[in-house]
Formats: sequence, structure tokens, C-alpha cells
Amino acid sequence: MTAQRRIGILDTAAPDPARLALWELFEQRLRELGHASAGLRLEFRFAEGRKERLAPAAAELVALGAGALVTAGTPAADAAARTTRTIPIVMATGTALEADFAKSPDQRVDNLTGLTDLPPGLSEARLKLLMEALPQACAFSILADRGNPSSPPAVRETHEAGRRLGVATKDYWISGPGEFDSAFAAMRADGLSGFAVAPGAMFFAARTALAETALRHRLAAMTVRRDYCEAGALISYGAPIEDNYRRAAEYVDRILRGAKPSELELAPVSTFELFVNRATARALGLELPKELLARAHNAGG
Repeated sequence: MTAQRRIGILDTAAPDPARLALWELFEQRLRELGHASAGLRLEFRFAEGRKERLAPAAAELVALGAGALVTAGTPAADAAARTTRTIPIVMATGTALEADFAKSPDQRVDNLTGLTDLPPGLSEARLKLLMEALPQACAFSILADRGNPSSPPAVRETHEAGRRLGVATKDYWISGPGEFDSAFAAMRADGLSGFAVAPGAMFFAARTALAETALRHRLAAMTVRRDYCEAGALISYGAPIEDNYRRAAEYVDRILRGAKPSELELAPVSTFELFVNRATARALGLELPKELLARAHNAGG
């Protein structure tokens, strides 16, 4: 088997059923594009939320002779980009890298392409929706992952949006799901009633624990995908994650047919959906505005 027919999959999260279903969509789209399973081998490496596993896993995939790497989560893209500057890297999910070598245009990572989940204005849109859900609140917070390169731009953009919208914002940084309880307790002690979640595979993997802990602390959570809302978070606004994996397969298809990553746009997601969990709203004692409910899909209750 040639190197071009072996694809490395580097995922920040765990191989739970929801994550495996997304990769099945990726494989299905590859088959639709003419890449038979027998002629294309996918090598999976899951970090299970432990970011220290990503660099060794990326090195393993490179050593196996992968013709391309497909990553899920910004830490995985970061690890892959630090491991190889020649093998094509396709981001299925993540944000534009803020690694040391990717901070300026003249340091572009030429072998990196795919989808980016934080287009300009998205953090502000999420903050506006949270303000609409909690019209009496004058301050909000953002929960960020200390080890994820996608968190700093989300935090920065949320603070900038807060200044434009005339509300106070405060950031809370954690290293893992074990710190949800202390972070949410700190938010309540600071008089906050709602928070946004920065994009991140760690949060996605722990979305049920995040939603349950937020509810226990009587906090309204604005999250980045429908899956969080279905797990019990109050509200979500973001791109359908299934589309990312199908589109990532299309990038891989073009690379397998000879395209260079530098010829392919690192494209922002462009389709967004709004979900509200009405059962969570009732549990929080919130009467959400009718205008908001009219625009939103119901994720529960």
C-alpha cells in the first residue's frame, strides 16, 4: 500500500459512539467520492482528552507513512503541524492556529488546510443570544480550556464583543472536566448567571458533565454545537458538526487527486443553527423570550 492511500486520523477526544459516528460520515463521504474502503486505510489515534498524547500519536502516524493527516480539535491540528511540515493536514474541526509558528502571515503552515470553527463575529453572536436569553443580566463569563490553542481567540473576541455591547465579561480557565465544579462555583460567587463555552474537543467530550454541573450551579450555558444542548445545556449556536466531517473528506479527496494544501482554502464554517433546551430553561426557572424560541430548534423538553 502506498503512503498516499494511508490516511492518519488524529482526534483530541475519545472514541465514544457520537465521535465514531462522525468519523463514519467522513468514511462514507470518501466512499461516495470514489475511494473504496479496500483501497484506503484509515489509521485512528484518539487522545481521549489527554493532550500530552497528541504529539506522540502524530509522530506514530507520520512514521506509518500516512499520505495525509485529518485532525479533530485544535490541539490535534497543533500537534500535527508541529510534527510535519510536508504531509498534508486537514482540519475537520478546530480554529486557526495560534501556535508560535503560525502567528503571522509570513509563517503560514503551508501543509495545513480544512475547516475553521470560529469565523469573525461568531463569538459576538453567541454573546448576543445569551444576553437575549438573560435580559436582566449585565455581566457574563466564558469558560476556556487552558491547554487548547482555540481558547485565546474565543476569549479575546468575547471580551471585545462585551465592550461593544456594553456588558462586562470575565474569563475562567480550566484544564479538564474535573474543574467544572470549582469554575462554576466561582462564577456564582462572582454574581454571574450565564456563560459561554469556548470551542474545544475537551468540552465536547465532557458535554454531559458540563451541562449537568452548570444546571446544578443554576448557570445558563451558551454552547457551540447542538450536541451540547441535547446533552442538557441551555442554548447552542454553531455549525452542524456533521457537515465538517463530510467537508473534510472532500478536502482529502482533492489531496488524494493531487491538490496541494496551500491551494485549498482554510475555510470558515458558514451555516449555523440555533438550539434551545426548553427542559433546561424550565429547570433554571427561565421564561425565554418568544422571539428567541421562535427562531430556535428544540433540543429537549
